[in-house]
Amino acid sequence: MALTKQERRYRIKKRVRKIVSGTTDAPRLSVFRSNKQIYAQLIDDVTGKTLAHASSLDKEIAAASGNKTEKAALVGKLIAERAKTINIETVKFDRNGYLYHGRVKSVAEAAREGGLKF
Repeated sequence: MALTKQERRYRIKKRVRKIVSGTTDAPRLSVFRSNKQIYAQLIDDVTGKTLAHASSLDKEIAAASGNKTEKAALVGKLIAERAKTINIETVKFDRNGYLYHGRVKSVAEAAREGGLKF
């Protein structure tokens, strides 16, 4: 029997998370996308704490006009800025089981342009 989209994504997520783990020096940049919004957070898996976060619900991004992919790029730039304020340059990218295209790719490329290395 075929897997549902959610089951397939969850299996991919588990497979990737066995390998990708964030530390204090290089936290994990986790991306979550819903149908309308996109969220990104820097997570230190050693201590289990979120170091910084950004989403399309933040005031400066929600007020901006554009489609969802353009707003995802703004989220990537914002998470890069917030990472720099807490002296983080290197991250490990966690696409969270999503395919690397569209909004997820837009967040990653904008974060790279903002100065994050991964």
